[in-house]
Amino acid sequence: MSEDPDRQQPDVPAEVPALGFERREPPPPWARFAWIMGVVWLVFLAFPIVEVVQSGRPVPWRVAGVAAIVAFAATYVYGFRRLYQLEPGAEARRFSFTVLAGLSALAILSGLLIGPSATGTTTFLLAFTMFSQPLRRAFVMVLGWLGVTVAIIVVGDASQLWFFLVINLGVAFLTGVIRWIDEQQGEHERLQRELDIVGERERVARDVHDVVGHSLTVVTMKAELAERLVDADPAAAKAELAELRAVTRESLAEIRATVAGLRVARLGDELAAARSALDDAGIAADMPDGPDVVDPRHRLVLAWVLREAVTNVVRHSQAATCAVRLGPGRLEVTDDGVGLGGSRESTGLCGIRERVAAAGGRLILDTADGAPASRPGRPGTRLEVLL
Repeated sequence: MSEDPDRQQPDVPAEVPALGFERREPPPPWARFAWIMGVVWLVFLAFPIVEVVQSGRPVPWRVAGVAAIVAFAATYVYGFRRLYQLEPGAEARRFSFTVLAGLSALAILSGLLIGPSATGTTTFLLAFTMFSQPLRRAFVMVLGWLGVTVAIIVVGDASQLWFFLVINLGVAFLTGVIRWIDEQQGEHERLQRELDIVGERERVARDVHDVVGHSLTVVTMKAELAERLVDADPAAAKAELAELRAVTRESLAEIRATVAGLRVARLGDELAAARSALDDAGIAADMPDGPDVVDPRHRLVLAWVLREAVTNVVRHSQAATCAVRLGPGRLEVTDDGVGLGGSRESTGLCGIRERVAAAGGRLILDTADGAPASRPGRPGTRLEVLL
């Protein structure tokens, strides 16, 4: 089937061509550098190393003691680095238990080779436990390591090593606070992501409503006008149908751009579109010449408000006239129609309130009680936005 040469394709944003490679996100700083926070405690391993070197025991015994401490330190550093490279889940849990078991075994071996001076390894077991286990389990296990520290000092009759208990208490408090804050931060970020998703859904819903509502109103008006002109003035009817086709093409592009998050309303364009929509509806339009008087910071918000306000006038007001006034941070739309008549605000008005509130502005809505204005120039509805 051949295509109609008069049929034009909608003006839609071009697709971004594939670049031929996979985008790879760099790991977050916490995953790259958190291990440094665990490694700083390695200074405490100097105590057992000095102890075993100066112990006077046979050289093989001292070499084995130093090797056990070095293996403990290497396992500890590897465990911390690898832990933060893994995604939370079963693999990370298995890895943390494996490393913790290896550290415990090396700590016991160090104790057998060195004696009570190997108590310093409990500081590292405590730190790794706090950062590798679920929070509640970590607190319970840390209490266990503190108990082990006390037992080693008491059973080994090593009162000179009580400072290890003080160190471990300090490390437990510090790492516990850091871990608790990290948990709270994670929960905060999760809730923030949910709020962002909800906000994005509301934005898309609001933008689609504004685009579709305005476009369908214009389409309806032009279709009715073309229907009236088709017999009386076929040339004018054809012109209206051509404009109708242009409106639908533009609307399709706007809807696609809105879903992609690219929709930007321009105040100058919206002024021209508002004048056209009011003229098609048979409503006398009193419009400013252009948007130059408006502060550029406010033009985007006021463009969206103008679109929705004029759409409501065309749809619901039964007005004969509509006036639009602009200021540096102000938009006023008035008509001489029936007003809201005590009915609930439409989705469009709710969307206007949300947009204005998000921009830090204020919406003022004065409306008549449901009957057309009895005096020319008396507004049936006055919508004013102050930014």
